[in-house]
Amino acid sequence: MPQLSQKIVVPVVYIAAVFMSILDGTVVNVALPAIARRFDVQPEQGHAVVIGYLLSLAVFMPASGWLAERYGVKRVFLTALALFVAASGLCGLAQSLPELVLFRVVQGAGGGLLVPVGMTMVLRTFPPIERPRATRLMNLVTIIAPASGPVLGGLLTVRLSWRYVFLVNIPIGVLAFLFGVLFLVRTADTAPRRFDVRGFLLSGFGFAAAMYALSEGPDRGWTEPDVIVSGLLGVALLVTMVRVELRAEGPLLNLRLLHNRPFRTHGGVTVLNSAAFLGLLYLMPLFLQTVRGFDPLESGLTTFPEALGVVLCMQLVARIYPRVGPRRLQLPGLLGLAVVVGCMGLIGVDTPRWQIIVLMFLAGVSVGFVFLPTQTAAFATIRGEELGQASALYNVGRQLGAAGGVAGLSTVVAAFGSGGDGLIAYRAAFFTAAALALLAAAVAITTRDADAAPTMKPRERVADRG
Repeated sequence: MPQLSQKIVVPVVYIAAVFMSILDGTVVNVALPAIARRFDVQPEQGHAVVIGYLLSLAVFMPASGWLAERYGVKRVFLTALALFVAASGLCGLAQSLPELVLFRVVQGAGGGLLVPVGMTMVLRTFPPIERPRATRLMNLVTIIAPASGPVLGGLLTVRLSWRYVFLVNIPIGVLAFLFGVLFLVRTADTAPRRFDVRGFLLSGFGFAAAMYALSEGPDRGWTEPDVIVSGLLGVALLVTMVRVELRAEGPLLNLRLLHNRPFRTHGGVTVLNSAAFLGLLYLMPLFLQTVRGFDPLESGLTTFPEALGVVLCMQLVARIYPRVGPRRLQLPGLLGLAVVVGCMGLIGVDTPRWQIIVLMFLAGVSVGFVFLPTQTAAFATIRGEELGQASALYNVGRQLGAAGGVAGLSTVVAAFGSGGDGLIAYRAAFFTAAALALLAAAVAITTRDADAAPTMKPRERVADRG
């Protein structure tokens, strides 16, 4: 059998697998009411389907770097893919809510490994100078997937059944798995470190407790006993984890990578940008359905132009990044995002739908200037043997940023909406998201183009002036 170039094989497998994993984080939300009706439970009980998946992601994502080192990137990625696809099938066949939640936990274990291990695979395949092109592919899937979730979830739930929200993963996943088995080349493994049990327990339970609090607090209230306990426990465990991991000889999460300036600063931009943008993707559909009275499908179609804006913008950004560097792209993108989201705060009950569509498109264009430069520059000076650990740490930060953004904006809506005026509540939340984008811009000012020199064209590197 002829051997295909890994620069073709790796992106194909990565896009198919990671699209499913990220999509599952949003597509299920649309189907929750139908799931609750099917199993004759209250809607808030159906929310356990989402919580189980998120907690499982939080537990297994920190371990992805060590597993890739110990067993090889190809083996771990394909095992995670097989686990995700098998669990998707079981979710689609579940006969009770506890069964569905259990299978979602298994699915989350696979999803928690797919994204960081897949990113490691891509970064190892492409040298730094070629990463803008590879990063364009990676970012397209991480942006289009959450934007497609409400549309696809609405179509499948309304036209077929909520079960197809899970079953649709099977043909895509099987094809991606077979393609990977046939054409992915196994790379040389790095020297395995001893498994950091303390780091795994502290990070797993710490992130899981924090994610539970961030997920439940906005809906049920931050004063609920289980929310308070899980939040405090999460903070305590994560603080302890930081102290333990900084002293460990072979840490599960290599926090010493934060001494790397471009990784630290661009990672900070990623956390804040994820909070602002993914919080917006959560906020706008909720606003359209609760205040404007849109149905889920209509809401999804209204917000989807954001993905088109990202796709179109990234084609330009990927071409000019090697000449201008990250900062000159990040700043206009983040400032533009702040302005656009601020304009969303002025939307009223009579604002024409086409204006909302235009604003979502412009939000996508703005973010298109941010994601590719930020992710490319973050890994510019990370050594090859550290890519797995860096990818795990980067994705944990992005996941926490997204969860924190959703929780924060939901809390703003709940706080300002307590008086019954939903429009004012959502306006306050949109302005809060705009403020998060401004904070990300403030961090982006501190980045240096010279730090990203390995990802830029040597003859056209722009001298850093700040």
